[in-house]
Formats: sequence, structure tokens, C-alpha cells
Amino acid sequence: MMNGLPYLSAGAGAPLVVLLYTPQAANPTGLARWSTMRMVRPFTEHFTVYVVNRPPGLPPATTMADLAAVYAQAIRTAFDGPVNMLAISTGGSIALQLAADHPGLVDRLVLAGTACTLGPAGKRAQRAYIERARQGRRPSPALAEIVTESAIGRKLLRGLLWLSDSGHQDHSDAVTVLNAEDGFDLRGRLHDIKAATLLIQGDRDLVYPLELARCTVEGIPDARLVVYPGRSHSGTFTDKRFASDALAFLTDTADTAGTAGTPPSPSQPTPS
Repeated sequence: MMNGLPYLSAGAGAPLVVLLYTPQAANPTGLARWSTMRMVRPFTEHFTVYVVNRPPGLPPATTMADLAAVYAQAIRTAFDGPVNMLAISTGGSIALQLAADHPGLVDRLVLAGTACTLGPAGKRAQRAYIERARQGRRPSPALAEIVTESAIGRKLLRGLLWLSDSGHQDHSDAVTVLNAEDGFDLRGRLHDIKAATLLIQGDRDLVYPLELARCTVEGIPDARLVVYPGRSHSGTFTDKRFASDALAFLTDTADTAGTAGTPPSPSQPTPS
């Protein structure tokens, strides 16, 4: 535990704190653990990667600022100075709040599949998830809306997501985090973020639409945006370019991306 927070670590070098969303306030297990470690493996060649999760049993009225404060205290306790951070989806919402509220704790920040607030479809899906959980129903089928725009695809996916939920699983921790994100809107605070920031976004993200990603980058001083054409929410951080683009920025080589007279490729960071 890191100051009461569950975490996984791998690699060697300076710390890289990774924030992700998981349904349970615990280290992932099984297939989820395998896919998480597979995603962060390229980063372990340069950093000691800490995949840090929230503590279990947070109060139901927890806000995004409360969550950010929990992580901030863990960073202060575990590390000697500001850290680099990689944050994805809802983890990105937490990281944005943390970087705004505790600017001295984050050096370089890479965000993926996230924005300064949820889009309309993301809000609808998460509220439906919360309501299903409160009714004692398996909640994950509510998320089909933000995975695909296909009516047939959504119908099939609802069945798969229903099967993925355990009938006896406690969803209270997930509901707490999703409620916090429902009230999250950092549009008026983005200028408080001092960390060098890169946001990587798919232009078909249904949870955090591209216009909100652009708004996020425009509000953070000197932030950069990379857009992956045709990529969905999860397709952004599973794209084969993701690790190399993120590492180029984290290792401070992004400023040299795209030599003079050569237009940068779509996966290279460019000023917003």
C-alpha cells in the first residue's frame, strides 16, 4: 500500500505515476491485471511505473477534489518531489484536478481519452450505471452506449457486459468515483495547471468528445494535443502509437518531433 492506496509497480528509473479507472478500489487481477501491465510495459524501460488505485470505502459524497487530495497526499509521502504522471479516462479527470489543486506535485503530465469534463453521452451512460447499481441490477450494460454507435453492436455488447458483472459484486466504490466525475468540470481552472501537458485523443471518443479535448488543451498553458483519427475512447490508448508518443513527451524529446520543413505526422505532438 502507498499511504493506504493499493498499487502495482514495475521497471526502473524515475517514478511515473499511472492513474486508471477500475471498477474495484483494489489492484486489478486476472485478465484486467494482464492488460494493465501490458499497456504500461513500454514505460517500464524508462521509469519505475506505479499504477496507483484509490482506497476502498471512500465516503459516498466524495468529490473529484477529495479524490485528488487523497492521491496528492500519497505522492507527498512516497516521493521526494514532483512526479511524471500518465492518466487515462476517469484517471485523467483525477489527474487534471490534482494538477490544478496541487501544481507542485506534477512535473510532466500525459493524458489519454479524457477531458476537463464529461461529454453528454458519457454523463448519460455513467448516470445509468449508477442508477442500475442502486437498483441492485448489474450496471455495466449501461456503458454500451459509449463503446459503439451501432445499435446492433450496443445490443450485443449489453449482453456481454451483463455477463462480465458478478451478480454479487459490490459496486459502491465505482458509484462513488462516477458520482464524483459527474460533478467534475474544470473548465474554469485549467489555467492553474503548471505541468507540461500532453493530451492524446481519438476523434471518435464518445465519452470525452474531441471538442472537449480541444477545450482542455486550449485552457492549459502551452499544452499539446495529439489526435488519432478514427480512434474511439479505448482505441486511443490501445493504439500502437500511444506508448511512443507518450514516451517522447515524458522523456523530453517531443520538442524535436517534426524537423524543420517536414510536416509532423498525425501522431506527433503539435501545439494546440
